[in-house]
Amino acid sequence: MTVAAGAAAEGGERRFVTLPARPEPIRVAVDETALIVVDMQNAYASPGGYLDLAGFDIGGAAAVIDQTAKVLTVARGAGMTIVYFQNGWDEEYREAGGPGSPNWHKSNALKTMRDRPELQGKLLARGGWDYDLVEALKPQPGDLVLPKPRYSGFFNSQLDSTLRARGIRNIVLVGIATNVCVESTLRDGFFLEYFGIMLEDATHQAGPAFLQQASVYNVEKFFGWVSTVADFCGAFGQVAE
Repeated sequence: MTVAAGAAAEGGERRFVTLPARPEPIRVAVDETALIVVDMQNAYASPGGYLDLAGFDIGGAAAVIDQTAKVLTVARGAGMTIVYFQNGWDEEYREAGGPGSPNWHKSNALKTMRDRPELQGKLLARGGWDYDLVEALKPQPGDLVLPKPRYSGFFNSQLDSTLRARGIRNIVLVGIATNVCVESTLRDGFFLEYFGIMLEDATHQAGPAFLQQASVYNVEKFFGWVSTVADFCGAFGQVAE
């Protein structure tokens, strides 16, 4: 499958890669492809973070950190646009919505703080340790970091305008959690005409294994493409700048 190419990057020859994927390989222009790192924050990936405190199993997060680091190295070498997301809200949680918002009722972070008042103000509050990106995946100069107040990275964020301004048509997603923030972002991208690719072994689901499998199935069958870290590194590593 080949994604239609736009205008060539100014002053350079257009570079393409064919990425092995399911349900079929996908050929993309490197300058039209962005890597999106979803919510690799202490909240979701570190002992003592929100998920850990709320009783979720974060045992797979360390492997995702390692895999994501490999992907970032190759993506930077290829000159790809890199976008980090940080999920959370202002210190007083106004952005989270009150009882009139479904988010107030469904957010496990907000429910945990209501159940455990001693945690109030500590979970996913902008400026706090929980909100911070994990140390092993800190952004580098030129990377973009965008706040995100809901599961989908396209909702009430600058993602769409940021990508369109750079001529991005294809998004490669890694991060946490597969069936919530990763899949929500990829789905919304589908409806906005982005070609979404999920690297299944650089995503993590804090829950039963069937949830990860269901998200992989949904992406592969309905909303995009599924690939692996090894295949990504093999394809994009050939076009390192």
